[in-house]
Amino acid sequence: MAAGAQAMGGGPLARLLILAILHVNFVALGLEPDFLYPLENVTIAQGRDAMFTCVVNNLGGYRVSGDSATARVAWIKADTKAILAIHEHVITNNARLSVTHNDYNTWTLNIRGVKREDRGQYMCQVNTDPMKMQTAFLEVVIPPDIVYEETSGDMMVPEGGSAKLVCKARGYPPPKIVWRREDGGDIISRGGPQGKTKVTSLEGEIVNLTKVTRSEMGAYLCIAANGVPPSVSKRIMLHVHFHPLVQVPNQLVGAPTGTDVTLQCHVEASPKAINYWTRENGEMIISNEKYHMSEINRSAYSVQMKLVIRNIQRSDLGGYKCISKNSIGDAEGNIRLYEMELPNRKSGDEDDRDISSEESNDVRSGLQGPLREGGPRAEDAGFLGGGGPLAGSAPHTAPHAIFLISAFALAAC
Repeated sequence: MAAGAQAMGGGPLARLLILAILHVNFVALGLEPDFLYPLENVTIAQGRDAMFTCVVNNLGGYRVSGDSATARVAWIKADTKAILAIHEHVITNNARLSVTHNDYNTWTLNIRGVKREDRGQYMCQVNTDPMKMQTAFLEVVIPPDIVYEETSGDMMVPEGGSAKLVCKARGYPPPKIVWRREDGGDIISRGGPQGKTKVTSLEGEIVNLTKVTRSEMGAYLCIAANGVPPSVSKRIMLHVHFHPLVQVPNQLVGAPTGTDVTLQCHVEASPKAINYWTRENGEMIISNEKYHMSEINRSAYSVQMKLVIRNIQRSDLGGYKCISKNSIGDAEGNIRLYEMELPNRKSGDEDDRDISSEESNDVRSGLQGPLREGGPRAEDAGFLGGGGPLAGSAPHTAPHAIFLISAFALAAC
């Protein structure tokens, strides 16, 4: 037989001839149909396509006992005992089902767009006597989905109050709910048996927050997952309301006239506040060539106020106020601006000129007073510490000597 197949080139015609010979042999030997491979369980996401493959040997030519018909392969929904298909013909009224016979011994049940109700036990059956069959289970999984009508939306609570966050999800298997803060901060639990606890994530459909503080304000993420991608989440914004708080880093600011200076205030408020600057007499400040105002957001409830005053003059000195107002209350901070004098430093040339002037004044003052005519007397040389005439002395010592001699003579009189 192998030689014959080789003689025919080993092509499709040769393989058909071999199958026909085997079929005749099986019929002659009276072999019963048998399953070549077990039917495998299938797990599929809802909406995808599923299929079961049943491989039966020795089916062709087998006669059903007491009947001239050959054996057939049937597909049955075992849990409902509903016949789905016989051989290649679909019996049930379901357009999503089809059966293909890909080879002489392989039958495939195809289910398009699987639904949750398709879940269950499926049977591949051969009507031998006794009947032969094998079964497999179709598991239909469903990705998680947030039930928005039963899930909390954005909420507002007063500082010190309580908040209950609820998140519901559906899917199969049932999803697990995990809570996290969007900014990575801690979720704070109070009042439990362990007192105040902080965690980065919390499992469960409900989160109870008590004695809420402004630091707990922000976005909370409810994440639902059941192992079937994709996971889903919902963002719930928690707003904590409180009256404004103003902090002034520097309440006394000094700057020289003619320069620019920046005044700063830190404001915390929720809901968002209206912030502005005034002079101490209540005059509101507006942005112009003289003043520049700006705000920098530090967090959901924190703002840094800045006021730049250009080219300070004496009229700009005095008190300034940063004021914050929201629907709950208001607050203000006070800053006093004073003139700072720079030290008056003289240049090196000016210092040299001052020193020379002082020396010349000292010389001129030394030259004032009555002077004797002629040179110094010999007896005066001893008073000056010399041993003889002043010949050879430095020229600049003569005026001082004359002044001292004159002063001595006046004292003697």
